[in-house]
Amino acid sequence: MTEASFNRFRTFIEGNLGIKMPPSKMIMLETRLGKRLRALRLDDYEQYCDYVFSDEGFAQEIQQLIDVVTTNETDFFRESHHFDLMTSRVLPSLVQENGIKNLNVWSVAASTGQESYTLAMVIEEFARAKAIPLEYKILGTDISEKVLKIATTGIYTLHQASKIPDSLKRRYCMKSKNPEQKTLRMTPEIRQKVLFRQLNLMDDSYPIRKQYHIVFCRNVFIYFDRPTQKQVLQRIYSHIAPGGYLFMGHSENIGSVDLALRSISTAAYRKEE
Repeated sequence: MTEASFNRFRTFIEGNLGIKMPPSKMIMLETRLGKRLRALRLDDYEQYCDYVFSDEGFAQEIQQLIDVVTTNETDFFRESHHFDLMTSRVLPSLVQENGIKNLNVWSVAASTGQESYTLAMVIEEFARAKAIPLEYKILGTDISEKVLKIATTGIYTLHQASKIPDSLKRRYCMKSKNPEQKTLRMTPEIRQKVLFRQLNLMDDSYPIRKQYHIVFCRNVFIYFDRPTQKQVLQRIYSHIAPGGYLFMGHSENIGSVDLALRSISTAAYRKEE
């Protein structure tokens, strides 16, 4: 890949996706785009670059470029203490102390959906343990159409689902009828609680009308520079209900952003009422 082509990709990626793309990532970008060159039967990255940024190519290929560039690492019960905190403190505060009966939850970078379904299982278990009626909806958003299609199916390999406790697997997962497939699927009761939609965090505003009581935005800001982090966090903050909670990744912090968020635990915050 020539430096000129890399800079064209870099300008688009940083400007439209907010993902930092220093020169050291050129090899990574070459590796990821190699599959697209082969799929389109193009000879080199310069041809691919010209195609992507042509009128026809932009319409046909830009989503493929986005899917290739974005990192989609996720897991069930990832950073599990956050889910423990939900059960022990967050849900009791919202549901029992404040009487919220219709809970809105947002998984900001949903990827292939494991976090969203984990949230659903945790909320279901809380309601079951407390024997209380609780309505809730979980919105899972991501910029990649590819991962959202996977998330919508709710189908995962047994390896991907290995961190789901056996008791929850029996209650909220269905094994494939074909034992050779070695997959499971979230039950319809869980799937109907989760809605997946495409969303670009770099947009000036988000097509979201609700205020969310719980927002998970973990390991997203590590890909943004400081100014982008501040802008995106302010937009997400505007969609958190007063008294609502924000969860972030361990390596992320909001120290330089002047928002009414109070730390309640590691990488967990409450929006002041």
